[in-house]
Amino acid sequence: MGQRKAPRDGDRKVGRRALLIGGAAAAAGTAVLARDELARLWWRVPGVEKPRKEGEVDYAGARWVAASDANWRRADRPDDYGIDMVIVHVTQGSFDSAVKAFQDPGHKAAAHYIVRQDGHVAQMIRELDVAYHAGNRDYNERSVGIEHEGFVDRPQDLTDEMYEASARLTALICARYGIPVDREHIIGHVEVPGTDHTDPGPHWDWDRYLRLVRQARTVPA
Repeated sequence: MGQRKAPRDGDRKVGRRALLIGGAAAAAGTAVLARDELARLWWRVPGVEKPRKEGEVDYAGARWVAASDANWRRADRPDDYGIDMVIVHVTQGSFDSAVKAFQDPGHKAAAHYIVRQDGHVAQMIRELDVAYHAGNRDYNERSVGIEHEGFVDRPQDLTDEMYEASARLTALICARYGIPVDREHIIGHVEVPGTDHTDPGPHWDWDRYLRLVRQARTVPA
């Protein structure tokens, strides 16, 4: 989560899909846009929202705990923004304090998931939506953010249960979006351009984590 609140991501004035809607009207009868593309565009019309099932999770091992809608932006990823990255965070606090912060509309930041030290996983934002977790709009749009309970200067906080649960989660995300399991695509918050955060910190064992993610990818779902 880091040292200070991330700035609000903000909505784009005109999204790629919104532009396509305008183009579709001009191109009527020319078959410029395929029918399936138009079917995915309808919900971008003002006043229309894509249907959502309340409490639905993307990871079967997670429990849904909704973040404030001030801390994320509705989207239709990976159709409107491709997902090619997982960003690892450490909360700099307890699991409960992180949940409370992400439910606070004044916090202006939240991650998709939080992993507790005992391996429990909470999902607070759907993967198809843009979470304000990285402090960088481009990285927010292209990534899934995972917080881990603890402090960056306390290696004892990074438990076996946490590593293993997080690795299973990351493995599923990588499989779902075709993300390579390497350090170019699974990164720490500290590596996001423009950030002043230091998490996951010097005690995060990247070699161990990537090994666990690769192992988890070989286990049948």
